[in-house]
Amino acid sequence: MASPFSLLLNLISILVLLFVLGHTGESRDPFACDPKNGNTNGLPFCRTNLGIAERVRDLIGRLTLEEKVGLLVDNAAAVPRLGMKGYEWWSEALHGVSNVGPGTRFGGEFPGATSFPQVITTAASFNASLWEAIGQVVSDEARAMYNGGTGGLTYWSPNVNIFRDPRWGRGQETPGEDPVLAGRYAASYVRGLQGTDVSRLKVAACCKHFTAYDLDNWNGVDRFHFNAQVSKQDIEDTFDVPFRMCVKEGKVASVMCSYNQVNGVPTCADPNLLKKTVRAQWGLDGYIVSDCDSVGVFYSSQHYTSTPEEAAADAIKAGLDLDCGPFLGQHTQDAVKKGLLTETDVNAALLNILSVQMRLGMFDGEPSAQPYGNLGPRDVCSPAHQHLALEAATQGIVLLKNDGPSLPLSPKTQHNVAVIGPNSNVTVTMIGNYAGIACGYTSPLQGIMRYAQTNHHMGCDNVACIDDNQFGPAIDAARQADATVLIMGLDQSIEAETVDRAGLLLPGRQQDLISKVAAASKGPTILVLMSGGPVDITFAKNDPRVSAILWAGYPGQAGGVAIADILFGSSNPGGKLPMTWYPQEYLTNLPMTNMAMRSGPSYPGRTYRFYKGPVVYPFGHGLTYTHFVHRVASAPKLVSVPVDGHRRTNNTNLENKAIRVTHARCGKLSISIHVDVENMGSRDGTHTVLVFSAPPAGGGNWAPQKQLVGFEKVHVPAKAQQRVQINIHVCKLLSVVDKAGIRRIPMGEHSLHIGDDVKHSFSLQAQALGIIKS
Repeated sequence: MASPFSLLLNLISILVLLFVLGHTGESRDPFACDPKNGNTNGLPFCRTNLGIAERVRDLIGRLTLEEKVGLLVDNAAAVPRLGMKGYEWWSEALHGVSNVGPGTRFGGEFPGATSFPQVITTAASFNASLWEAIGQVVSDEARAMYNGGTGGLTYWSPNVNIFRDPRWGRGQETPGEDPVLAGRYAASYVRGLQGTDVSRLKVAACCKHFTAYDLDNWNGVDRFHFNAQVSKQDIEDTFDVPFRMCVKEGKVASVMCSYNQVNGVPTCADPNLLKKTVRAQWGLDGYIVSDCDSVGVFYSSQHYTSTPEEAAADAIKAGLDLDCGPFLGQHTQDAVKKGLLTETDVNAALLNILSVQMRLGMFDGEPSAQPYGNLGPRDVCSPAHQHLALEAATQGIVLLKNDGPSLPLSPKTQHNVAVIGPNSNVTVTMIGNYAGIACGYTSPLQGIMRYAQTNHHMGCDNVACIDDNQFGPAIDAARQADATVLIMGLDQSIEAETVDRAGLLLPGRQQDLISKVAAASKGPTILVLMSGGPVDITFAKNDPRVSAILWAGYPGQAGGVAIADILFGSSNPGGKLPMTWYPQEYLTNLPMTNMAMRSGPSYPGRTYRFYKGPVVYPFGHGLTYTHFVHRVASAPKLVSVPVDGHRRTNNTNLENKAIRVTHARCGKLSISIHVDVENMGSRDGTHTVLVFSAPPAGGGNWAPQKQLVGFEKVHVPAKAQQRVQINIHVCKLLSVVDKAGIRRIPMGEHSLHIGDDVKHSFSLQAQALGIIKS
């Protein structure tokens, strides 16, 4: 049976198709190969009946070295004699078309675009079909803006770095702390953006920032000078996983290298990372771009090379194809003249970037005659797109606490609601960073006003909440109201790019305001938090006067509607936390600069996979207004792993060993489990089935205590049951990584944990097809 989210994806596609068929988009002049240009329209690089590789080789052969170098930067120069216009590569679409990059601007017929929830919120839905649907909508709007002359086709999104440290200001941009979750998000969103035809891109996405990048500005250390010391083990089983999945499964058209060094080498100058890993091992079909001014940074700030020409040469020879910034444009030609670089090296970079432009149709003549050429203003901020933004916000909101239960509120009995807090009537705060201009907003206050009379008081001027001057009216309002909703938390002044947090507590006097309002409130007190990162709200969790807590993340343009619909029961919450919520004490003697994932003496470890200490709320936590139970309907008890070997000894015992993945015949070796999900309550609800794996005991420092291996979203009507199938690839998901960075499959008894209530054990047994080298 198709899930409602698959149906949602199909509905969006049908609505988009109907819009396309009924609308002729704005015309823009061709980027190149204009049919009216008699000097170029017969040249091989303009002939669409030829293969892209042949067309690109022909074009490169016609360019001078100076012209080639002019194409290596984001603000690529025009080549008038070949009919090529200039092009700005830098556009952003993290959670909607953005105007952060200079390649896209709003105005005229395109005053705004659909602004979806920030990624950390959308990740909390654990719904891959939703992520792909959002990507489809964003790329529709991007293509429409390109056709109208106000947008680009190359979008440097998504950010798939691991949310390793809860203080990181950019954690909000990521899908959370789990590498498999981040990788599946990456592949799904990229497929939505790019489409599924790898030879014809809708837009070109980019997974960033490669790699081990998760510090902006902490305690005097900034991203431009940070040398991330990372073990081979952590690189392989944590930091690189989302990027590998983005390239191999999402078929992304671009990867961005980061500002930082990894083990003493700038990522944008490291051939082991770029040429060997991203392109050779993973098979990137596309281009590698620097984070903006990264090449200049490793020359001028990190002093990695003695001359700018050496920096340009090192970057290009390492596998960098495109520079966001002017550095390669200024110094590559001199690097060639000095013999540090060859023109053949430059050609290799051009091959990658021009091939992507060809796959985008930029050398195919009139845009209006191409696929997606008739998308236009009508296809931006359409009702269907804005409805999907609301759906995404609703699915991403997480119910953390619900004593009583006090939620949902009843508009029949709770007529008057006190709405309090510095985030109670915000709009722009809801869209987080790397956002554009939204189609429109509904603030939380406006959403609640649809259900009840409201008495609104901020309590604090802003989230800094530096004094209690406005506490009195807020407390008085709570005393008189049938229910009180406090909307508190953070914003971009507290956590953002270049702004890492010092701690995990609510800013200023927010905690004091919450506690005093809750103590005075006549009715139930509901706390709603906006934030990208986790917040230590232990006080509210333990306060019986705070009867319910919602985390809304940064819920996008429709956030106020989604919050109100959940508060009053029109929607049933189903989100799960994509990151651990730690207590403030977790940070004691824990520098952000320590990249180790695994725990050790006086070191707590990072994320739910390796940290064993107390938490405020764990990864995967989330309540609903109903009650779900799981039962394993079918699952294997024994799985054989075919193993090829390298002769070393004739009596190697394969039992209880961890076999190298490279020695196993992985292929499509997977196990399927079928789980029955029953809704025991009286409300329809949507449930996320989370499946974790725990490896056999005795894995030493190799293995996480558990790791996410599968998840599925399912809608279950009240008193009904649905069966969910989850496939687990043995080599990819049941393997662990040893200290040398080698991925191995532990033989023996593994445990699958489904939710909090079901455990299923099974054994992996090596089936020897030869003698294995241990």
